[in-house]
Amino acid sequence: MAELSGTTTPPPQAKLLPVAVLLWLAGVYLRIPILVAPPLAPFIGDELALSQALTGALTTLPILMLAIGSMPGSLAIARIGPRNTLALAMLIMVIGSAGRGLVPDTFTLMIASAVMGLGVAMMQPALPALLPRWLEPHHLALGSAIYMNGMLMGEFIGAGITLPVLMPILDNSWRATMLAWSLPALLVAAALFLPRRDRARPVRKMAWLPDWSNPLTLRVGLLLGLSGSLFFGLNAYMGNLLEQQGHFEKLSEALFWYNIAQVFASLVMLKMAKYWVGRRSLIIIMAAISIIGTVGTIAFSGWWTIASATLMSFTAGILLILLVAVPPLVMPSEETGRLSAGTFLVGYTLAFSIPMLGGVLADWTGDVRHALMVMITYSLLVLPLAFTLDLKKQKGQPES
Repeated sequence: MAELSGTTTPPPQAKLLPVAVLLWLAGVYLRIPILVAPPLAPFIGDELALSQALTGALTTLPILMLAIGSMPGSLAIARIGPRNTLALAMLIMVIGSAGRGLVPDTFTLMIASAVMGLGVAMMQPALPALLPRWLEPHHLALGSAIYMNGMLMGEFIGAGITLPVLMPILDNSWRATMLAWSLPALLVAAALFLPRRDRARPVRKMAWLPDWSNPLTLRVGLLLGLSGSLFFGLNAYMGNLLEQQGHFEKLSEALFWYNIAQVFASLVMLKMAKYWVGRRSLIIIMAAISIIGTVGTIAFSGWWTIASATLMSFTAGILLILLVAVPPLVMPSEETGRLSAGTFLVGYTLAFSIPMLGGVLADWTGDVRHALMVMITYSLLVLPLAFTLDLKKQKGQPES
């Protein structure tokens, strides 16, 4: 059955649960391969004699690849379809992620990390492009919320279970832990072919480069940069901020609440997706509260800083889901991957570069608050774009 057939009968309700489970599991692997690196970094650094910069690159390099790899993902979607692209991307991700557990030296470790990041980056546009092929129009918002819930749960699972649970089971081997987190994704990739839809190659050639004439490409991308730079940036500078305030002993509690807030955000969206997705006012509100929460981390100290950061993380998580859900909601199915890839290219480039720019300023001035001020300034500059978003369905997209 051709992938581009827009008239294919959607699956009955009884078959939605297996599809939902597959979307959720794929979503989990958008983040677990990236966020198992921070808890394992000290062990990897000790064995391979990594510098501080290279240790940090275990996390930052894959984030950079999330931007770079979006275009290969879009090209693959146009040539082989979203389901085949998602399966291929998961295979690439497993090769890189599991490969990190087998590398002999620093150079091959960085190569494997880049390959893993490329696979995750290709997965990102494939998932929203797959939604219109598997789900009815009125289920698109819920489908977005499901795989994004998996992604945000993956953040918490990867960061929270690795050290206290998985490593002791595996004789405290970071290499075995990398393999244990990575290899089950092969089963998920194989299971993607169980739903009896979307098997064939596309019947016609599709465009894959970002459509910069579509204002949503840049506007949604810049707003994704707002959400991503605030979340990744404050996550990176939380320890330095608390240390500067004299509350470094609260770091573990701060990171726990900071990361679990995104899980709560995704659970809220599972319930509210059909009401909230596609509403410009919600995007504006969540972006504004995210900025206010970040300002609070500078204005306050101690537990009030942690509370402000947790508020920001919660609203930034909701904002992320609202923005990622835009392409499948407003675009024809054959254009969804292209728009998603363009927004991810812009968004993750900024999520990587804005916090780094802030870090350069903080190093120069000796005040970590200046790093956060850079992120706040960027966010204030792009916030007005949220008022200009046109979230009406574009030509060729069926009405729900």
